Amino acid sequence: MRTARMTGGRTLPEGRRSSVTGRDATEQDATERGATIWLTGLPSAGKTTIAYELASRLGAEGHRVEVLDGDEIRAFLSAGLGFSRADRHANVQRIGFVAELLASNGVKALVPVIAPYADSREAVRERHRAGTGAYLEVHVATPVEVCSVRDVKGLYAKQAAGEISGLTGVDDPYEEPDSPDLRIESHQQSVQESAAALHALLTERGLA
Repeated sequence: MRTARMTGGRTLPEGRRSSVTGRDATEQDATERGATIWLTGLPSAGKTTIAYELASRLGAEGHRVEVLDGDEIRAFLSAGLGFSRADRHANVQRIGFVAELLASNGVKALVPVIAPYADSREAVRERHRAGTGAYLEVHVATPVEVCSVRDVKGLYAKQAAGEISGLTGVDDPYEEPDSPDLRIESHQQSVQESAAALHALLTERGLA
């Protein structure tokens, strides 16, 4: 798990140095820095709930924030894609492109999307390395047993009844991140505590 700290800030234009100094300058820079925060995990792990909790906090601090909801992306940007490995990869790359575009323009893009395959997630990270936005991978590591009880969308019940197949983590693979920037065990803490842990990581990296 990466623990490197980003330090320093960009040089302020001459006209701003006299009025924005010290901690205020650091805070202003943080609100202007774009980043993609990708929350990966099983269905019903709590990814989207944590993302919106963090988005509310960041917005109140003056950050520009967008939540790229996986269901909304599926309905529009990725309409027509199925759930084969190739289609899942294409979906993740499309979302990664939009997230990197937002991040490169100073937006915090929160992406609560399963992204079950490690190579797909790594391709998104590489896109960000080649661009200007920071990229953080967060594993919401809720066990499948807990997720199946939560079953927010009724997917686990439908899979158990034989109504659907290819459910990530049950009868379709989920490759857990080996070294995420942060691992959150949301079943052992509140949504607020999970969002606070993620906010602390952003602060450590100079992004909040």
